[in-house]
Amino acid sequence: MDKKQRVSVRTLVEFVLRQGDLQTGFRSATRLIEGTRAHQILQKQRGEDYQPEVALHTIYHQDELTLEIHGRADGIFRSESGVVVEEIKSTSLELDLIDQSYSILHWAQAQCYAYILASQEELAQIQVQLTYIHLETHETKEFMKIFSCEELENFFTDLVERYCAWANRLSAWVQLRNGSIAQLEFPYPSYRKGQRELVVAVYKTIKEGNRLYVQAPTGIGKTLGTIFPALKALLEGEEAPVFYLTAKTITRTVAESSLLMLEHQGLSLKRLTLTAKDKICFNPGCDCNPEDCSFAKGYYDRLGLGLADIFQVDVWNREQIERCGRLHAICPFEFSLELSNWADLVICDYNYVFDPRVFLKRFFLEGGAYTFLIDEAHNLVDRAQEMFSAELNKEELQHVKNLVQEEEPVLGKRLQTVNRNLLKLKKQGLEVAKDAPTSLYSSLERVVNEVEKIFKKEENSPWKEKLTELYFSIQAFLRTAESFDEHYLTYYQSTEEDYRVKLFCVDPAKRLSEVLNKGRAAIFFSATLSPLEYFIKILGGEKTSYKLHLASPFPPQNLCVMIQKQISTKYKQRSLSLDSVVEAIISLVRGRIGNYLVYFPSYEYLERVRERLMMLHPDLKLLPQTFGMAEENREEFLEAFQADPQESLVALALLGGVFGEGIDLTGTRLSGAIIVSVGLPQLGLERDIIRNYFQECYRQGFEYAYMYPGMNKVLQACGRVIRTEQDRGVILLIDERFARLGYKQLFPKEWKDVHYLQDNGQIQPILERFWRL
Repeated sequence: MDKKQRVSVRTLVEFVLRQGDLQTGFRSATRLIEGTRAHQILQKQRGEDYQPEVALHTIYHQDELTLEIHGRADGIFRSESGVVVEEIKSTSLELDLIDQSYSILHWAQAQCYAYILASQEELAQIQVQLTYIHLETHETKEFMKIFSCEELENFFTDLVERYCAWANRLSAWVQLRNGSIAQLEFPYPSYRKGQRELVVAVYKTIKEGNRLYVQAPTGIGKTLGTIFPALKALLEGEEAPVFYLTAKTITRTVAESSLLMLEHQGLSLKRLTLTAKDKICFNPGCDCNPEDCSFAKGYYDRLGLGLADIFQVDVWNREQIERCGRLHAICPFEFSLELSNWADLVICDYNYVFDPRVFLKRFFLEGGAYTFLIDEAHNLVDRAQEMFSAELNKEELQHVKNLVQEEEPVLGKRLQTVNRNLLKLKKQGLEVAKDAPTSLYSSLERVVNEVEKIFKKEENSPWKEKLTELYFSIQAFLRTAESFDEHYLTYYQSTEEDYRVKLFCVDPAKRLSEVLNKGRAAIFFSATLSPLEYFIKILGGEKTSYKLHLASPFPPQNLCVMIQKQISTKYKQRSLSLDSVVEAIISLVRGRIGNYLVYFPSYEYLERVRERLMMLHPDLKLLPQTFGMAEENREEFLEAFQADPQESLVALALLGGVFGEGIDLTGTRLSGAIIVSVGLPQLGLERDIIRNYFQECYRQGFEYAYMYPGMNKVLQACGRVIRTEQDRGVILLIDERFARLGYKQLFPKEWKDVHYLQDNGQIQPILERFWRL
């Protein structure tokens, strides 16, 4: 059977020829933007005989293996004197430091493009030009070589033959993987209600290269219902890897559990879970360079052995990556990024795809036919606004200036200029503006240039860490400025100690859509993607995007929902209603021995209710969530929810916090949830900006800024109660606003019989009837 595989020229060259140390070191955060701009400037100067960005590809056969090798030459000159293939590399190094032998990889890429072109056009010889362009000055340095077609063919053949051993291994793997997927059956005898509809919709969306927004209540099996069809689509030529994106560690675990279930059914899949650098690093706090870290020194010399080792297993999780990293003395984080090139499915945080600071450039500079499965997509709204925004703080700038000015007086002056410009803005008394603060840009760019000169010295000063942090903050600010448009606002905030300027991405839809266009298809899914039209608008949906609203598969009679509409939990009235809230909680808990979760909009409110409960009901078993709980404390918190308890447990948690979503307390481990307040985000400048912006856009400012985000947290908390078909439980919502039409319209359709209470005395009789059923 003929085995086919596609590989880029860059991957081919780097895989075969890369050697030596890992040089993560210092890199400009806007290097890619600057490099692209430098390329474009040079290409425009080349004249009419020049073709920029020429796509090239060739086929190479070795026995049963067929390699399609593709790439894009930066430029081709055509004239009577012959053909020249140009490879352009941007650099911040002084050009005097670069000679013809500076990089074997750069020449190898250029020679590959030259070979493909020469063979296609039957050229006897061809010229190869390697051009370096300085990022700041745009000055260039050129090197030229003439190759015969025979020379290039020998070079190219040797390169490809050396890659073929790995390519054959990959091809054999893809055949094994595809065979397992072809035979893979859904792991349950039947689909849950709504699950088959989800599977079909996901598959159709991927095949059509569209976007799908799914509100699928708890219990449908969203994770399996999206992963299964995405894997099936790999058989139809969709490009690996599939990206399963999450906001929290707990949802990553659910994805891994679903894949494990499929693997027990016979699935063979190389799956990778990416772990944050600060968690997986073997030398935390150490600079990522070969002088300071042994795992960076000689990294590429040992990488091949590491790949061969880990390829013997299919699950590339933190445990396996750390094992392999230590065995072969290679950096585990960079190793995990390398593995993403060869994985069939990657489980990772949103930021590896969306965040311009850390996205996986190996995939998303040009894009591909990738599928994005975006879990708990309601979390992406706030995350996207954060990822696409950037800010500067005057106090941070001043602090770094004081640290560096004695040793680096030029940088000190540059920072002082930025501080003066910030002071001018402060004196203008600006608050919110539609325009960008362009007056800051040139002084910030001069700081960036000076910092880069300092870091090239590779000296370890005591202030280097602080300077690095500031440098990346400025780079993020300048990069964000490149995208500043009508979806952004600038706000200026002054306090006694500080003054900050923020480029705030109010509406992230456009930026998200740009990223999604780097893939083929995207599936957004959550139990609380409501209202669906709001999420489609703000998460980059288009007119052609699909939407799907699925009903709960669980019997509605298993859930009792009560609304205490006579209590106000508005901030100014909380003291007056405190005893009524406590009475409502106790009335629900006394209805049946069990475990109960009570959610509050703030730690302050939680603490006030806890104190009153302890005072009035000292016998009550209370378990409060505390601020900044460590991982082990979170596990202890959840372990307290034992099945069939002999006395009631009342746990107090933060609405929208770590216990507000993504936890499974099935069966008798959770009898009910009480949500105190409608969960509105805290009042503040950013929320007011969002409200004003969307009021102007859609006449729904309050809804976009407060109601929808608040109710999302409420409904996530409610979703903790019923997790399986056997679960039964109660929900009590405490706040008079829940009885208003705007909020009622956001209730799930499966809430068939909602009890609206006039007083707390009605709770007991309702519970008696419910628990008797």
